[in-house]
Amino acid sequence: MKLLLATATLIALSISSAFSADLAPLNSDTEKDRIDWSQVEAKFGAFPKLPAGTKAGAVSKTLTNEYWRSLGDGYKAFGEKAGVPVVYQAAQSEGDQLGQLTIAEGLVTQGYNVLLVSPQTDSNLQPIMEQAKAANVPVVNVNDAVIPQAEHYVGNVQRDNGVRVAKWFIKNRPNGGKVAIVEGQAGVYAAVQRTDGFKSTITEGGKFEVVASVPGNWDRQTSYDAATNILQQHPDLIGFYANNDGMALGIVEAVKAAGLQDKVAVFGTDGISDAYASIRAGELTGTVDSFPVLTGEVALETALRLVAGQKLPRVVATPQALITKDNADRYSGPDARNALLEDAAAGN
Repeated sequence: MKLLLATATLIALSISSAFSADLAPLNSDTEKDRIDWSQVEAKFGAFPKLPAGTKAGAVSKTLTNEYWRSLGDGYKAFGEKAGVPVVYQAAQSEGDQLGQLTIAEGLVTQGYNVLLVSPQTDSNLQPIMEQAKAANVPVVNVNDAVIPQAEHYVGNVQRDNGVRVAKWFIKNRPNGGKVAIVEGQAGVYAAVQRTDGFKSTITEGGKFEVVASVPGNWDRQTSYDAATNILQQHPDLIGFYANNDGMALGIVEAVKAAGLQDKVAVFGTDGISDAYASIRAGELTGTVDSFPVLTGEVALETALRLVAGQKLPRVVATPQALITKDNADRYSGPDARNALLEDAAAGN
């Protein structure tokens, strides 16, 4: 299976370079052709009229992770608002790359007018790009792995997730200390960017030392085991940053088992409901919420504007916010969208 995937990836790379030679490889964090989600309507007008019978297909990494279920809720919500049916499917697990590719290929052949994809890796869905282009089906890459030849991307600034957590440590632990990182899947754009954002920011002043940066593969048990080992080797550790909330919650359990919950701060990424509950319970220190429901709404709106013939920037940037016990209510209540619009207006 690995050999088949590797072969498909190599073919896809040659195909994508052929049909997108004029398109620079996408770096969604730094792409200059971008617009903030809060400015789309102001720049491109009210939501346009769509061709009769428009329908959207979407494929995600997995539905075992609440983040991706919430993204689907966003697709559904905007689809109902726009009168567009949305089919949302996902691979069985976050490691089922061929399964996800098969689903995506099937959606292209089934007559959907636009395809939204959240790839498991930066390369596993590249084979569908030429297929979709030949069928005149726009493809929107929605968080967090990035297809280099994707023409459109919707998601947050991945590096900023790690930067925000690092800035919290710098402000709230002014004496510095030892910290550790538990990374997502190796080679995935979001994991690489989140890790680099945290590591480069927290080590700038020389007060903090990153004593470990190990893979957790988006898995809670793997992260629990990794954190347990790190705490045994560094009992004076002051904090962890995990590339997603599932891993962070596994780390919290390891910290509790070591009796260090009053000494070790733990941060995750994504903003799932279990993370908010843990924050309110005084266990997880915080998370960087990237608001998956809103992201799904923005992504489908972007996709349907493309179907209507609008020429949007390559990247539509969605919001994120560092969540702690102090501001959890502001970003999880009915007025969360207004809070994010206020943040956007303030440049946060």
